[in-house]
Amino acid sequence: MGHLPRGVLRPGPPPVTPTRPDTALGAPMLDRKPVQSWLTDMDGVLVHEGQPVPGAPEFVKRLRASGKPFLVLTNNSIYTPRDLQARLARMGLDVQEEAIWSSALATAQFLADQRPGGTAYVIGEAGLTTALHAVGYVLTDFAPDYVVLGETRTYSFEAITKAIRLINDGARFICTNPDVTGPSVEGALPAAGSVAAMISKATGIEPYFVGKPNPMMMRSALNTINAHSESTAMIGDRMDTDILCGLEAGLETILVLTGISTRAEAERYPYRPSRIVESVADLIDEI
Repeated sequence: MGHLPRGVLRPGPPPVTPTRPDTALGAPMLDRKPVQSWLTDMDGVLVHEGQPVPGAPEFVKRLRASGKPFLVLTNNSIYTPRDLQARLARMGLDVQEEAIWSSALATAQFLADQRPGGTAYVIGEAGLTTALHAVGYVLTDFAPDYVVLGETRTYSFEAITKAIRLINDGARFICTNPDVTGPSVEGALPAAGSVAAMISKATGIEPYFVGKPNPMMMRSALNTINAHSESTAMIGDRMDTDILCGLEAGLETILVLTGISTRAEAERYPYRPSRIVESVADLIDEI
């Protein structure tokens, strides 16, 4: 190279745009507002196989002390928030009843918005029926506006047959969540999505799923705590529900490796979380 005239500096390399160090573990992130609100899945993030995830009690304690709005989300529609609060308390997780948001609550809110004071034939447990009663719905098997399918451990042939006939007669088909299996200490259990598939096969009608990965679950959660997507993070253990749902709702998404999805599996999806951490214990200092 020739010499430059005296007093002229040789141009240096182009400036390097700083990136967050954790982006190597997830999708490149645009500049986002600092996290002011937190949404977190329950099973696989805070608890796993009936036991608290190491660091989860401390994480929840820090959240509560911070005063930042947060919700614990679950696709499980079996239990009421009070039931879940008691279950978490037995494992050392101090979560208020008001800080729990289930697919049952989201489903009830959706139906109340769509058809206030409507009627429904319900296959489900107390979590779902209580939520529907709370929004003024009447539960009936006489020409209901909706057939609503939720999680239950006592699916009956008679109830499923009734649901099929009501849908054939014109009832709209709603399902709380699309999960085909659920976790238990004994192994996988059939979940609402599996039963919904059977009813759909018999009727030719697909249900509208309210729970994750429908972004409506996230939107309803954000509205519940008056949070904004650009300053909210979603923590989950499943790429196909938690991360997808958070991504489509415009949230920062954090995959933890204490539940379903592994780091290798995460790489197989066409979308990526904002970042991947080992567990919620790694997030305590960020709150």
